[in-house]
Amino acid sequence: QTVPEELQNGGGFGYVVAFRPFGTISWMQTVVASPDASRYVFRNETLPPFSPYEVKVGVYNNKGEGSFSPVTVVYSAEEEPTRAPTTVLARSLSASDIEISWAPPRENQHKGRIQGYEVRCWSHDEKEENAKKIRTVGNQTSAKVTNLRGNMLYHLAVRAYNTAGTGPSSATVNVTTKKPRALKMGKDPTAVSVSAACASSSVSRSLQVLYRWNRQSSASVIETNRTSVELSLPFDEDYIIEIKPFSDGGDGSSSEQIRIPKISNAYARGAGASTSNACTLSAISTIMISLTARSSL
Repeated sequence: QTVPEELQNGGGFGYVVAFRPFGTISWMQTVVASPDASRYVFRNETLPPFSPYEVKVGVYNNKGEGSFSPVTVVYSAEEEPTRAPTTVLARSLSASDIEISWAPPRENQHKGRIQGYEVRCWSHDEKEENAKKIRTVGNQTSAKVTNLRGNMLYHLAVRAYNTAGTGPSSATVNVTTKKPRALKMGKDPTAVSVSAACASSSVSRSLQVLYRWNRQSSASVIETNRTSVELSLPFDEDYIIEIKPFSDGGDGSSSEQIRIPKISNAYARGAGASTSNACTLSAISTIMISLTARSSL
């Protein structure tokens, strides 16, 4: 930071920048004559990437030199990673989630630090430049990609990054998301009714209903302590619904997703498979959605 004029105590004010490679004894010095200067660039083409230097800055004017700042350590610029992550694996967790894992490049195969990894994910009907990107921090070597479309082929790749940029991409892996729970259509176009049975040793009096338009990434949530809840949905769009119990001790497991197709001359009934401590869904076509919680015991 520059020194204010009222503290310069005379004309001819400037700065003395002293620096040395970390661990060495002799200081190199240079003079920056402008009192408004706030930076100095030392150029040396032989400098290895990300080299540590000790730096201190002093001041002077026509009367002589002042004191130096405390010594701090700075680093020369680093290069982006030169090797790609290896052993990339991916698997579908649900109709909307994919898990991907990888192994980092070997230490002797890249220059500079690795600050984290960037996962790119794009569907088979999208261009790679429009890929969804997720960044991890540090040495984390797995990630979950969420809010995807069901029964869709996705391509995924990983690359390391640091302050200089991203390195080369790993080999691409392919995985298809699971099929969403769809409803069989019948005759009545009026509404959808959903019931939930929770597989646990006690009845959960608190339930969350999560629903979203199929093309949206974020879900709306309704919480209730009652045994039923009703909501209206447009019946010209596909909807995804999940139900899960919650309490002061935390959230329970979500039911599998159930898809409510566009309601058109339809009478629907379907069911989602249950999992441990999750809710089993069944659905009957109406405009209103009702919910009942009961013990499965």
